[in-house]
Amino acid sequence: MKKGIIGKKIGMTQVFDETGRVIPVTIVAAGPCVVAQKKTAEKDGYDAVQLGFADVKEKHLTKPEKGHFEKAGVAPKKYLKEFRLDDCSALNVGDIVSVDTFAAGDMVDVTGTTKGHGYTGVIKRWNHHMLMATHGVGPIHREVGSMGANSTPSRVYKNKKMAGQYGNEQVTILNLKVVKIDSEKNILAIKGAIPGAKNGIVFIRDSVKA
Repeated sequence: MKKGIIGKKIGMTQVFDETGRVIPVTIVAAGPCVVAQKKTAEKDGYDAVQLGFADVKEKHLTKPEKGHFEKAGVAPKKYLKEFRLDDCSALNVGDIVSVDTFAAGDMVDVTGTTKGHGYTGVIKRWNHHMLMATHGVGPIHREVGSMGANSTPSRVYKNKKMAGQYGNEQVTILNLKVVKIDSEKNILAIKGAIPGAKNGIVFIRDSVKA
């Protein structure tokens, strides 16, 4: 990984390229982030930088968090995230990482937390077919259906797709293209959809598979 940044998902819109083609994009308020901690292979076993994003009042911090920021000499931040960069020597504690780190045309991976839907049935959660809407099928038409034979295996196999918690999990979308950057407004326009609801926090890094 060569670069990374923390941002907030604003929403989706569309832009036009030079040929007039419509491109759906997600707008992200990316950075500015401050380097709150730097880890080295000699001391910690690996190289990484910890970025902080979004100012927060000290009264909302715990004592360990407050001490962490005081030791670094940076203003308190609401969100912290480590990025294992290939070369951390260029960054030091207190440095600012802005949206200029990326450029239009870059390929990035975006990590976010998906919308939570609570306890959900198999029709919505796994996109299963509904049961037949004919006589003798009811009274439930949105149930999971057959669980397997009674004699063998006489149990439900592990990983059977059933009802349960849907959403509210960390998801990473790979190989998304940066369409546009606005340095003055700290705006990043990324082609396509990214995980999470509006105002959700996302972590952006350069693509590992591009």
